[in-house]
Amino acid sequence: MDNLKIRQPQDPKQINLNEPWEVRGWCKTLGVTEAKLKEAVKAVGTQVAAVKKYLGK
Repeated sequence: MDNLKIRQPQDPKQINLNEPWEVRGWCKTLGVTEAKLKEAVKAVGTQVAAVKKYLGK
């Protein structure tokens, strides 16, 4: 369960698209738009390493 008082990913190896603040954070960290982040997660899943590889990061 997410602790909503903590504004960092609960699991830094997973991308959670259900929390808008977390989506914004990942977009900033990865330097991509929300649409591109969602495309990557849809294509390869929520593992940060897989998303980075998909995005060429």
